[in-house]
Amino acid sequence: MQVPIRKSEARQRYNDKGGPIPLTSTGILQLKATLFDLEKKALPKAIADAQRTAEMGDFSENAAYQEAKGRLRGINSRILIIKDRLARAQPISSTNKSPFVELGSFVALIMNGLQKTYEIVGPTETDPAAGRISHLSPLGEQLIGHLKGDKIRLALGGKETLCEIVEVK
Repeated sequence: MQVPIRKSEARQRYNDKGGPIPLTSTGILQLKATLFDLEKKALPKAIADAQRTAEMGDFSENAAYQEAKGRLRGINSRILIIKDRLARAQPISSTNKSPFVELGSFVALIMNGLQKTYEIVGPTETDPAAGRISHLSPLGEQLIGHLKGDKIRLALGGKETLCEIVEVK
């Protein structure tokens, strides 16, 4: 079954082509927890709200009913999307034994005299402020496949920056 895509969902951060979705074990657990909350808490409450407001009369002029139905559709849509992501989830191994930078790697870099550490994750789990970058991001893409000690010229934001990979784990 294909998940319906609404206009608001079409503007996602990345282009999902329907293939496998790389997720860390933490990401999979978070999706399962969100799904549980939606199915066991939010959905029953939204159904009860829709039923309660439906009893208020004429559907065409019942703003509370329209709002409750909109919330119910949104929750159902999120449930379908999360189930689809879980079905296509491809676990990323956090015990990386490879000397190369790849999905699941923690990479320590020295850029502009500062040491920064990044975790390479899939596009659905990125959080640059927390040091989690996608393998599809400009920085992540350029780091993939390199080894500890490699010096790389990174083209970021129209500028070239020299960086050295200090550690890959």
